[in-house]
Amino acid sequence: MQSSTTVPLVLWPPARSRKVQILDLAIKVLVLAAIPASLLYGFKAGAFGGYQHIFSAEGYRSPLMALATGYATAFLVMQAIRTALWCRYRPYPLPEGPLPRVTVIIPAYNEGAMVEKAIYSVAASDYPADRLEIFCLDDGSRDDTWEYMERAARRFPSLIRAIRFPANRGKREALYQGFIQGRGDIFVTVDSDSVIQPDTLKQIVAPLAGNPKIGAVAGNVKAYNRHANLLTRMLWVRFILSFDFLRASQAMYGFVFCTPGALSAYRREAIWPVLEEWRGQTFLGRRCTIGQDRAFTNLVLRQGYHTFYQRTAVVYTLVPETYRGLCRMFLRWDRSNFRESYIQLKFIFTRYRQEHRLLPILDFLVRELEFPLACIFIPLLMIAIFLNPLLLLKLGAAMTVLNFILCLYYVRVERDLDFVYGVLFSFYNFFLLKWIRPYAFLTLKNGRWLTR
Repeated sequence: MQSSTTVPLVLWPPARSRKVQILDLAIKVLVLAAIPASLLYGFKAGAFGGYQHIFSAEGYRSPLMALATGYATAFLVMQAIRTALWCRYRPYPLPEGPLPRVTVIIPAYNEGAMVEKAIYSVAASDYPADRLEIFCLDDGSRDDTWEYMERAARRFPSLIRAIRFPANRGKREALYQGFIQGRGDIFVTVDSDSVIQPDTLKQIVAPLAGNPKIGAVAGNVKAYNRHANLLTRMLWVRFILSFDFLRASQAMYGFVFCTPGALSAYRREAIWPVLEEWRGQTFLGRRCTIGQDRAFTNLVLRQGYHTFYQRTAVVYTLVPETYRGLCRMFLRWDRSNFRESYIQLKFIFTRYRQEHRLLPILDFLVRELEFPLACIFIPLLMIAIFLNPLLLLKLGAAMTVLNFILCLYYVRVERDLDFVYGVLFSFYNFFLLKWIRPYAFLTLKNGRWLTR
């Protein structure tokens, strides 16, 4: 067992400055004041009138209205189901008795000093050293990544094995080498820009040790550079709302649709039969180079295994600090999500497993219908705003109130006022990021990582 006191490295970002704290307070005061103001204005201006049509015949007067009202109804029903499941969710307790052998795989490309923090956080884990091995793979980096890997390997020679590719082969190939060379009963993947807590490895293996039906486990991904700027604070809240809420509810029926690259664990028996298929995956005539995490999850699910989310297995990952970086990340995610949703469509309606098949179908339909419907209704909304600019005020009021309600999920988990950044992100997303999904759909063949 490695003690965290043996790691002479600052793993965490510095605390917030006084200036940042004052700005944070000002933002919270403004947003908290805007919420009741939006509620009052919304009721006075009729901004919430469209939601009343869900419960009346007026909402179904025309095909377009029926389509919008029908989807809104389905979304609200699914959201109620998700909420009930999320409230019932509990992480698996730590296993009793001997822990399974674990192989941790950390692939890196041009990561620089951050890779050393990632490796040291794993080496400093409280997981028994005689049950742990760490594979660090430099995927042909052109910077000093390999030097940091070598230094970490020299410090923990009994734990770490460092491998260097002479040229860039891609993240999937780097992970593959770790899988075929690792001796663990469970494989844990950690991104090179991510840092785990001392008990994270124990927590991530707990569901696999406690339930043989589970083939893969998703960790709890949070923003490492949370306080870097306004964007990263918004992403902190967005990650909790998107990842914790959805994955916790999906875990209740064993269908977490993506085990993230930042932190996931896989049972050896679940990945070995599909490892070569995953390595050589092609789509639209091209080899797949992105979305390896969701691709692996699909292959595990297709075999009939359950997938789970372990909230107590926490990893902190670097998130983009600029608009350009965020667009590139979402573009990469959306391209792989379109591909893997199509692949999921081919088995989700079959008898791929014996239990819990209905809720994954409902979740899939509500999730995947959002994009085509948005392509219809958002342009219509923009035209309506152009013809009547006052609609923008109604839209702003409705978005503020509705996203405040969604952010109550964040409040229940984190119990702080940072939920206001989730309200801000809803506007940021609507006005600055909505173009990404259509563009990703039109450029599906582009498999570039768009980073480094």
